[in-house]
Amino acid sequence: MSRSSSSALEMEIFQYIDAHQSDFIKDLKEWVAVESDSVQPHLRKEVIRMMALAADRLAALGATVHLVNLGSHQLPDGQVLPLPSVILGELGKDPQNPTVCFYGHVDVQPAKKEDGWNSDPYTLTEIDGNLYGRGATDNKGPVLAWINAVETFRALKLAMPVNFKFVIEGMEEAGSLGLEKLLEEENQSFFSDVDYIVISDNLWLSNKKPALTYGSRGNACFFVEVECGSKDLHSGTFGGIIHEPLLDLIALLDSLVDSTGRIQIPGIYDSVAAVTEEERKLYELIEFDLEEHRINCGVKKFLYSTKEEILLHLWRYPSLSVHGIEGAFHEPGIKTVIPAKVIGKFSIRQVPHMDLSVVKKQVVEHLEGVFSKRNSPNKLKVSMPLGAKPWLADVNDLLYKAARRAIKTVFGEDPDFIRDGSTVPIARMFQSITQKSVMMLPIGAADDGEHSQNEKISRHNYIEGTKLFAAFFLEISKLHQTLHETSHRETIN
Repeated sequence: MSRSSSSALEMEIFQYIDAHQSDFIKDLKEWVAVESDSVQPHLRKEVIRMMALAADRLAALGATVHLVNLGSHQLPDGQVLPLPSVILGELGKDPQNPTVCFYGHVDVQPAKKEDGWNSDPYTLTEIDGNLYGRGATDNKGPVLAWINAVETFRALKLAMPVNFKFVIEGMEEAGSLGLEKLLEEENQSFFSDVDYIVISDNLWLSNKKPALTYGSRGNACFFVEVECGSKDLHSGTFGGIIHEPLLDLIALLDSLVDSTGRIQIPGIYDSVAAVTEEERKLYELIEFDLEEHRINCGVKKFLYSTKEEILLHLWRYPSLSVHGIEGAFHEPGIKTVIPAKVIGKFSIRQVPHMDLSVVKKQVVEHLEGVFSKRNSPNKLKVSMPLGAKPWLADVNDLLYKAARRAIKTVFGEDPDFIRDGSTVPIARMFQSITQKSVMMLPIGAADDGEHSQNEKISRHNYIEGTKLFAAFFLEISKLHQTLHETSHRETIN
């Protein structure tokens, strides 16, 4: 397909999307109205209803839809709840086309008007070009934008440039229970002919400039427990004559990080790869307002003074954060008690190529070493209840080239190539199980407020995001076919 015919086709597609904005927003309003909160048990029926709505929407496209039963799970209080089925959808089986699998979720975080929302969180409300509602950007809006892009080809009676597969779940906000097992079971069947996997469940770094995400940090969560005896003690009776667990714990936590933010655990940086020149150039091009970011998070000063250093320490280097102490008195007022047992909680955001088992060993050895120097008779226990690995993709992969071209077409500029400082288990999960190319292609802006009050997606991002997905279908089809034609010629020669 020539560039001129491609442009004419894109123009036809984009005009259709513009003309049907109100229909697409009406669909989002219907989806936002479903209180599909997967965290609260009493709303599980709403999550299941939302999954049925999404399945119906895919079926209306002509897709083959399977609702896979994942069984049930038990809550800490003993209550047993059904897990929402996962949607496995399929549309198109043209052997000449690449097969792109899209992952999204239609469950949401809890939301109440009284939490500080300016409007009902389950009534999509447009104010100054922004569409406010729980799930608008995380993740119902992007899921619908992808579906709307597919629907546009169908409505215009255009040949589908790619074969589509869909994985849509309803438990992402509660940890994607059962999904990993399903992916493993389906790896040799549903995913056998998948070429590429696209996830649109994150945000741009900027409010205005598009971005492509190619990596995220992992997370290792730790408990460090210090126990003195079987009961709390009166500080007037025992203070000054015993080894207090809280003092031991404070010394242990204080040993983890210095005042510059550098982790003090020996060997923790040994596996962190050096930053390449090519990588540094990516950071230089990124649009990021340091002062705006500082004001948004309400602090007086960052640990670093340049954009590059801030982003490197957010995405590229490990960090350690202390989250709290369990067992210590924390209510208002004074309680002169010596707690019998305290538990410190901290986490390490690790990066490629850090090994979780090695990190755990380093943490345990460091804390045991610090504790031994205190000559305390108290009992120390260090555990790692949760560990998630980092994810990293190749920005030179065909997926990223196609997305970059599509972004240039729709938004008129090249995207920022960014990482995510938090943990995105789903990307790593798909990559490690399927061994396919995985890309995160966000359409939401940095100020969308996912998980927060007044979550929104702008009308502009929702509609232009739909165009972006449509343009991406065309670009990945062209690049994929060119790659295979080149490969075929080389084989013949």
